[in-house]
Amino acid sequence: MNARLAAVLVVLLAVLGGGALLMQQQERARRPAGAERLGQYVVKGLVAAEIAAIGIRGPDAALTLQRRDARWVIAERAGFPADVDKVREFVLGVLALKVGATEPVADKDRARLGLDGKGTRIEFRGSDGTVLAALVVGRKYFKGEPGNPEKAKADGRFVLLPSTPRTAIVVADPLPLATANSAAWVDKTGFGAEKVHSLEVDFAGSGKWRIERRREDADWRLTPLYSGEKLDVIRANSASYSLNRVAIADVAAPGVRTEETGLDKPVTVVAATFDGLTYTLKLGKQRGEDYYATVWVTGEPKAAGADATERARQIAERLPREKALAGQVLLIARSKFEDVLKKRAELLEKKDTGKK
Repeated sequence: MNARLAAVLVVLLAVLGGGALLMQQQERARRPAGAERLGQYVVKGLVAAEIAAIGIRGPDAALTLQRRDARWVIAERAGFPADVDKVREFVLGVLALKVGATEPVADKDRARLGLDGKGTRIEFRGSDGTVLAALVVGRKYFKGEPGNPEKAKADGRFVLLPSTPRTAIVVADPLPLATANSAAWVDKTGFGAEKVHSLEVDFAGSGKWRIERRREDADWRLTPLYSGEKLDVIRANSASYSLNRVAIADVAAPGVRTEETGLDKPVTVVAATFDGLTYTLKLGKQRGEDYYATVWVTGEPKAAGADATERARQIAERLPREKALAGQVLLIARSKFEDVLKKRAELLEKKDTGKK
């Protein structure tokens, strides 16, 4: 190879190399910022077994979930049980979050995406209080323009890591449990007054009534029952069966005033069961679709009959939890008491006043 040809080859290699470098730079410019993070886990190094508490702070409320042995409780609700399945679902969901897209953000952008003070800050803490991981959850993310963003099902969520405050991340999980609303976290398992043999309702000075039966297969009787009256058995059954399974919607914060709840002048419902238990409920004012309520369970269980052993086991399993509700101001769905809170006249069969 002569010197002239060698020089030409060197020039060609330089040109090709420069062209390849230019193409590589152009390709990088076309790629979105942070593309190298796409598909990576958002929260790294967090171990579920090391989490002892989860702090959730929104713009208007704060809530702390604490682990106590195999249980989780809500600190701001005097240690009321949290739904363990929901806590597990939330933790595993956060651990599974992957970067779907990133966006550089300034202060005004953080406000637009709800990643400033209006966002929800989540902190996972260890047993010594150390923050193991944290993230800020902002607005819902939609692929299209929804008609009603507040009610529409989101395609994901904007989140931000405090360690990288100038980068917003889009994740595919809408994170519905990223809220400090206690109603989303409480264990909704309530109580069940089963096999009721008497039910009494006192409307706080504006009337009361009582129904009772001697056996489970006997008819209900209304006391007192005046001449010409007849109890509507279907309505009596509906009232008693309403208390078979009563779920909890939420728990009021400790120290809530009785004047606010209406529990200073409550409607009192007393249901006694063939199992030897008595459930005393006091119902106050409404808050939205719920009643403020308290419940006390008294008596000693005395299951009888062919299924006495199994029945005793079921009662023993649920009774400690039901008795632990005493002293808590609960919120229970108003719809649960529609049949219970009927006035006495509404329990009677309607007289046929039509002419023959």
